[in-house]
Amino acid sequence: MDKKTLKDIDVKGKKVFVRVDYNVPFDEHQNITNDTRMVRTLPTINYLLDNGAAVILACHIGRPTEAREPQFSTKHLVKHLSELLGKDVKWAADCVGPEAEKAAADLKPGEVLLLENLRYHKAEKKNDPEFAKQLASLADVAVDDAFGVSHRGHASNAGIAQYTEVVAGFLMEKEINYIGKTLEAPQHPFVAIIGGAKVSDKIGVISNMIEKVDKIIIGGGMAHTFDAAKGLPIGASLCEPDKYDLARELLKKAEEKGVEVILPVDLVIADKFAADANTQMVDVDKVPDGWQALDSGEKTSAKYVEALKGAKTVVWNGPMGVFEFDAFAKGTLAVAEAVAKATEEGAISIVGGGDSVAALKKTGLTDKISHVSTGGGATLEFLEGKEMPGVAAIADK
Repeated sequence: MDKKTLKDIDVKGKKVFVRVDYNVPFDEHQNITNDTRMVRTLPTINYLLDNGAAVILACHIGRPTEAREPQFSTKHLVKHLSELLGKDVKWAADCVGPEAEKAAADLKPGEVLLLENLRYHKAEKKNDPEFAKQLASLADVAVDDAFGVSHRGHASNAGIAQYTEVVAGFLMEKEINYIGKTLEAPQHPFVAIIGGAKVSDKIGVISNMIEKVDKIIIGGGMAHTFDAAKGLPIGASLCEPDKYDLARELLKKAEEKGVEVILPVDLVIADKFAADANTQMVDVDKVPDGWQALDSGEKTSAKYVEALKGAKTVVWNGPMGVFEFDAFAKGTLAVAEAVAKATEEGAISIVGGGDSVAALKKTGLTDKISHVSTGGGATLEFLEGKEMPGVAAIADK
């Protein structure tokens, strides 16, 4: 997957359109509560500025309607972005049309312009050719640094390639290299850890991983569907009865491929879904009626840790329990520590998906992982082995 990057083009004196993923969370006062996605794009922006380019940034926030709700305006990003870059960022009240065109035309090398929310125009999500052409016309070349939207074929990341060359920014390049190249030719033993609430969200990932891995750890809420499919009592635990056949099918497929599937052997159960619930630890076949499993137990955590010993490639998507409550975060923490240890001993580790990234952040081990992906849905689709429109649109070397 050899794609052109910033280093393959001359940007001196050029206007560069950069698609970024600044869909960040805000509090009720429009203050940014997590700026990770912004910080991750700084190497790309600073490289362009240092090399004499004028930078035009485009992104979306939230899911605005035709009413263009003000809380989704990119204006709320300007102050913080200016602080991160150490220079005043200019802002245009639209992303196409006279105002955007004038702001782009007036932009000088070394300056940064942020356009208004792309999704204020329905044409963005529709991948409308005319809209894509208007975006392309603002600049001389385009850079895609928004891996988080690369599973969507929108005008700003896919359609634009019809009208100008698109190259990968440094963040996009890192995502493609880490996830794409690691999965194409993984070092073995290869262990996948798939957690989260629902099997239905991860069918494609589990199915694709069974083709590649030596071991697969299945935890979190989705494990109960597998347990119930095997006839075990799950009490009031989260479950998808319509997925029992599928769970059995996936287990059979794993067995045929010689892939070891590690499911919980004991669970932390609670009498209600709350931080202060009464809890007990029971074997997986002893969940009483009315109780629900909210984390993996100690024996299970030990099994997970054992399975990760000596791994050379680890992919983790989804927490092992309701990590938001401290009482049910132990299983996720044990996995995070084991993945960090495997990485320290030479494994390549990739963690992706919103919840896994948030869980990892809570453990304080983020910097001990080889690569933490910024994409939620994008990471999932990459792990499923799907073609990504945003990646496909980037020029090949």
